[in-house]
Parts: sequence; structure tokens; C-alpha cells
Amino acid sequence: MKKLWLHSVKFYIKLGLFFYYRRIHVYKVENIPKDKPILFLSNHQNALLDALLIATTSGRFSYFLTRASVFTKPIVIKLLRSLQMLPVYRIRDGWSNLTNNNPIFESCTELLKNNEAVVIFPEGSHNLKRTVRPLSKGFTRIVFDTLEKYPKTELQLVSVGLNFESATAYGDSCSIFYGKAISAKKYITEDRNQSVVDLKEDIHDEISKLTTHIESEGYEDTLNTLKALNADFLNPKAVNACIKNDFNECGFMKTKRLSVIKTFLKFVLIINLIVPFAIWKLLIQPKIIEEEFIGTFRFAVGISLVPMWILAVIMLLASMVSFQLAMMYLFFVLGLSLLTVKT
Repeated sequence: MKKLWLHSVKFYIKLGLFFYYRRIHVYKVENIPKDKPILFLSNHQNALLDALLIATTSGRFSYFLTRASVFTKPIVIKLLRSLQMLPVYRIRDGWSNLTNNNPIFESCTELLKNNEAVVIFPEGSHNLKRTVRPLSKGFTRIVFDTLEKYPKTELQLVSVGLNFESATAYGDSCSIFYGKAISAKKYITEDRNQSVVDLKEDIHDEISKLTTHIESEGYEDTLNTLKALNADFLNPKAVNACIKNDFNECGFMKTKRLSVIKTFLKFVLIINLIVPFAIWKLLIQPKIIEEEFIGTFRFAVGISLVPMWILAVIMLLASMVSFQLAMMYLFFVLGLSLLTVKT
């Protein structure tokens, strides 16, 4: 029953992402072992959407370490737990709460011993900046505790690079790069402290190759120069090479968009989805404090309120006019949504 639930949710989320993103490019998914325990280690720009993209493209049913602050009401906790999300506390949640991570880390150890997959965002928080921030050492604890308790575990570390053209935009495009699997056993030495340092540095370097990494010094100037060059942020290898070469011979090609047509299609779509759009614009979006959550909440509206509205209109048309007209409306809205996003 659990597998059926996860398969159903995964299918629905994947369908929602198809209608939400213009393009989703997935690279090197063949790097992911199918029969070994995996610790996915990813950069973190786009809140919950980062987790959903990994969940729907990696080919593994993973467990996700999720910020504890979202585990609030009992019904929310039950839902998140059913989706294999585990709460993890950060320093900002209070020093006294950090001890609550002990049973969570122990659970991760047991999961990895049983050949499961766990996803961690080792930067510790999300941020829209196109840079890989210093990694926290929480993930290293899981690695070394697992191998210390179960030394025969063939734990694999897979770095992930998530890349977005414009993370907060509707109809954005993204690319997901999966790095080569690294055996965690190679980091086992007699000096655990040094092993932790080495592991953090190596994973930081790996993630930095899979996504755009702009150093903090001169960040805004570098970013503005890349934008002026029409940098393809879905191609981190090219962008990072451009930065390294001091912006010489970057050779980015500007893609043409049918902006006028897209604007018209978006307007017509808004008219057809006026109620969920109004709820989003007037009630939900103004209350979002962290910009990184804009995409997450917009997507949540898209997979909840929008289908409810479409269903209500269909039922109204079917009962008051005809079933045929209701079906015509359904296909019209779905087609319009695809044209708006994919154009």
C-alpha cells in the first residue's frame, strides 16, 4: 500500500512539474546505482521544488531531510511522513532542539544499512544565489556513523547540481546533473576530523562542477556580466568555464522567445483560471516572506486549487449545458496551459 501511495504521488507530482516547467533536462541519471544505499547531496536554491525534482528524476524512492519548521500541525506531519520526509533541526531553530536530530540521524543510518536512498541539502538552507555555499557537517556525521556501525555497507555518495534559468518564474526551465557515485569508504581513516574536512571539500567541489558557482567576492558584478553575455545557466560547465576564463570566448547563444504570443496565451489562461489566480495573487503571494518559496507555493496552487477549479467548471458546464462542452473546456484549458508554458 505504501509503494502504491508513493507511486501515485510521484506520478501526480511529475505531471504537475511537466505543466509547471517549460523544460526539465536530466543528465547522467545512469550514474545512480540501483541496488546500493545512496546519499544524494545537492545544492539548494528553490525550496521544496528542489526535493520534488530529485524525487521525480532520480529513479529512487528517497527519504528527505526537511527543515523541521514545516512539521507543525498533526495532519501536516502525517502527510510529510507518508512522503518519506524527516525533520532536521538547524541552529536557527534553537540550540536546545539540535539534540532532536540524534534519532533522525540514527534513522538515516538504519535506512542506508537497508540499501535505501537519502537526500540531504548539505548547505543547510536554501538561497537563490548562483553559488555553492559552505557545507554543514551534518551529512558527514551520517556517513561516518553509518560506516562505523555497519562497516560492510556499500554507501555511495552522489552529488547533484540543480540549475534554473529563473527560479521564481512560472514557465521556467531547469537542468539536473547527477555526479558519479563515490564510495564513502574511501574517506575512512584513523583521523576522523581530517576525514570530515576532506569529505566536505570534495563534495563541495563536486556540486560546484554540477551547478553555476560564483564566488562571493564580486558576486553581483560577475552575475551581471554573465547576464549581459546571455549566459546559459542550464549549462553550468560552460558558465563556470566562462568565469574561469575571465569571460573570454564564452560563446553563449541568445534564444529567441515568442514574447507577444506568450503574453497573449498567458492572459487567456489567467481569464480561464481567474479564481485560483486571484487567490494566488491576492492572498498567498503577498504573504510569502522568503523569495525562495515563491516557486514552491505557486506550484502548490497549481496542483491543488487549479484542478479543483477546473473540475468545478466542468461539473457546472456538464450539468447546465452539456457533457460535450465540459470536455471541450477541459481539453482547451489543458492545451492552453501547455502552450503557455512550453512556448
